[in-house]
Amino acid sequence: MTTGHPTRRRNRRRARSRTLRIVLALGTAMVVLAVAAVVVVFLWPPGPRPLFQLPVPCGETWQLGTYPGHDDYDVDLFPTKGEAWGRPVLASYSGTVTEAGVNGSLGGRTPENPDGPRGRGGGYWVKIDHGGRWETQYLHLLEPPLVRVGQRVAQGDQVGRVGSTGNSGAPHLHYEQRRGWQKVETHFDGAPSGITHDDTEYTVKRTSRNCVDG
Repeated sequence: MTTGHPTRRRNRRRARSRTLRIVLALGTAMVVLAVAAVVVVFLWPPGPRPLFQLPVPCGETWQLGTYPGHDDYDVDLFPTKGEAWGRPVLASYSGTVTEAGVNGSLGGRTPENPDGPRGRGGGYWVKIDHGGRWETQYLHLLEPPLVRVGQRVAQGDQVGRVGSTGNSGAPHLHYEQRRGWQKVETHFDGAPSGITHDDTEYTVKRTSRNCVDG
């Protein structure tokens, strides 16, 4: 036995069908808009290069270097005086922390056991978004970063300490500058570092102007 008028049942089915089509259309439109927003951000040209400073305290002189197989534009920093372990690592420029944790695995190299097993990747690390599609990365930190994801940092704020976690042979800071998510030659205080390709070993010394008074 059936109840209800056949015409009413057909109208209800049609209404449900129209509602479903509208919901699907709205969902599709939202997905298209989201994808379009991502594409626009990706294609939008990067802004001007921030005035990055060395990621170490003001007045200190460090050796910047690379070697064959290190990857283009990667920079390793070693202090020219004193022990590397535990030295402060500072933000090169103001921005927002987008990564603060472990990249790969930590391994077992510590000040007490400097020849312990290597880990993989960057170990403890930090990544900062400086706006205009510019980023910096700080790898092989000694311990968990001193900042958290989403935190706003100023130039010169400490983000961690120099260590040898991850795939690291000795305590140092591995540092990168990225434009539009691609690595580029590092500049400090407006001057290029000269570290570009990794086809040969190259070192240079620079003195930090990452000072509180700018």
